[in-house]
Amino acid sequence: MSAQPPVSADGQAGASAEERPGRIEAVPVRHPGRWVAVAVIAVLVAMFLHLLLTNPVFNWPFVFEAMNQRVVIEGFIYGTLLVTLGAMVVGVVGGVILAVMRLSPNPVLSGVSWVFTWFFRGIPRLVLLTFTGGIGALFATGLSIGVPFDFLLDRWFGTGELRLFTLSQTEINVLVGSIFGGIIGLGLSEAAYMAEIARAGILSVDRGQQEAAEALGMTRSQTMRRIVLPQAMRVIVPPTGNEVTAMLKDTSLLIGIPVTAELFFQLRNIGSTTYQLIPVFVAAILYYLAATSVLMVGQYFLEKRFGRGFGSRMAPKPKAAAGAGAGAATGGAK
Repeated sequence: MSAQPPVSADGQAGASAEERPGRIEAVPVRHPGRWVAVAVIAVLVAMFLHLLLTNPVFNWPFVFEAMNQRVVIEGFIYGTLLVTLGAMVVGVVGGVILAVMRLSPNPVLSGVSWVFTWFFRGIPRLVLLTFTGGIGALFATGLSIGVPFDFLLDRWFGTGELRLFTLSQTEINVLVGSIFGGIIGLGLSEAAYMAEIARAGILSVDRGQQEAAEALGMTRSQTMRRIVLPQAMRVIVPPTGNEVTAMLKDTSLLIGIPVTAELFFQLRNIGSTTYQLIPVFVAAILYYLAATSVLMVGQYFLEKRFGRGFGSRMAPKPKAAAGAGAGAATGGAK
């Protein structure tokens, strides 16, 4: 029996080693523009660090001294963190309610939600807080909430009036000029923005799931609480995290009320009395950067938690299928 000529991998018989293609020497693509950009950025960073470390105007010892003042720390806790928490609670709860009202088939509820959103989204927060701080001028004789038409009570029951509570103008001024006024002002403004965020999240859920829940006998409120809102959180959480970060920074606008127990207010007072404005501004920047960095980390884990089951990554190939494919390829090569 005569010998068969060698068969190459591509099926061609009698191909000698000289006729086979040689090894390809791949040369990486050069990117000189990247190195130029890195060099320029490195020079700029070095110049910036030199400015921070050598310019005496920064006065770093005074920066850390101002940051450790008791009034500054209390302003950060109460005027920044507490106001952020309270305003976001008001904003998130109010935004969800407004979103549900906006999507309601009731035209009255939908119209009220639209007007509220239109009004508070159209007013800058500094202007809104400044107006909130002076709202006591509208109630020169005080504010009373009770049963209307007191003369009917006097005629029918012999009592003069029935009041649930009464506030004098001084008490109103003290109330709106405190942290409570800042929480209400910022919370109402935030509710208008959260209403659109929540509405977008609700609309992202497939309508068929709501219809299936209704077919199972669930009411509209049960469907919203148990089916729609848990799935809408995947869309609601990322912009809500951005709103929390923005709200923390917007607490500096409480100066329009003004709220004295606030971080930036206290630091600016220290800078005005010591004529060290740049150091106290740097102290405020460091406080805000630290707080927003913590919020960004928390936002990352929340997005990861509510985004489970969604994403563009493909599922890994099963091992059995991978092994079968490898075996078929080996058999074909024999």
